[in-house]
Amino acid sequence: MLYSQLAYGLHIASNCRVPGLPADERSAGGDLELHLNDGTELPDLSGEVLYTSENVDEFSQPCLRVYRLCTGAYGLFYSDGPRFAVDPHGHKIVGDWPTGYCLEDAVTYLLGPVLAFVLRLRGIVSLHASAVAIEGRAISLVGSPGAGKSTLSAAFAQSGFAVLSDDVVPLIEEGACFRVQPGYPRVNLWPDAVRALFGSEDALPRITPTWDKRFLSLDQSEFLFEPQALPLGVVYVLRSREAKRSVCHIGPVSPASAMITLVANTYLNYLLDKNMRSEEFGVLGRLVNSVPVRFVDSPDAASQLGELVQAIAVDAKEVFSARSGLPVNSC
Repeated sequence: MLYSQLAYGLHIASNCRVPGLPADERSAGGDLELHLNDGTELPDLSGEVLYTSENVDEFSQPCLRVYRLCTGAYGLFYSDGPRFAVDPHGHKIVGDWPTGYCLEDAVTYLLGPVLAFVLRLRGIVSLHASAVAIEGRAISLVGSPGAGKSTLSAAFAQSGFAVLSDDVVPLIEEGACFRVQPGYPRVNLWPDAVRALFGSEDALPRITPTWDKRFLSLDQSEFLFEPQALPLGVVYVLRSREAKRSVCHIGPVSPASAMITLVANTYLNYLLDKNMRSEEFGVLGRLVNSVPVRFVDSPDAASQLGELVQAIAVDAKEVFSARSGLPVNSC
């Protein structure tokens, strides 16, 4: 039996239900074939090493190795067991894992780096970011690890805004317009973020039985998920958080500075070859010259997350209003 599900604009046909992904209401089938631990043999696992992570596990082994396999496929091998082979055009994924490992653990890799790599093979650049819907447009929240992208997108959800995507934000270029593809209806949060937002880390379920990370489900009536692609209206760079700061400061970022920031915050940029890197530069260059990029300096206080949400929402609406008569990026 095949299960049809959706993520990042991909219609996925899988041998099993992938936790967290909504059903694809189209007829069975899809443009991405997914085989997870169903006995499908992975290609020959020898080949050229493309990447070895600097992060190591408890046994001093790299957490991730990426290979260009002899078949032309790509292999992503994680030190804790999961292995994924992706065909050169991003149309098929085969994954397996050792006995005792669970599907939910493997899915944490699948829904992040593996599907982001599929998108990149299809020519789609993705930001390592979150995206929220405001007045029919998307805003993207970009920042370095620990900047609070997911926490802030969950705070937007608490305030009644619909979330498009968490962690991976695929950009679809249509003329002078950029659209953000929706991810899937979850925001993944570390326990400290859950405590800040909901009072206790036990307020939300774990993403897997073995990880302490939790998820906010957006397909409940209390929270909203935006299932349609939306035009990108503003990119917000979450810059600094300081305890002594009492109010939020938001302002413009020059195209040159924005370019540097976005290049550093694309997903899987460590796997780009020369042609992919050149293509990415072109996409981001056009983006920073057509979509406003603005910085956010905020207080470092969980109690002020609601105020930060409202400050960004007001700023976004002002930007939309100021640009309403411009043809650029008007999808």
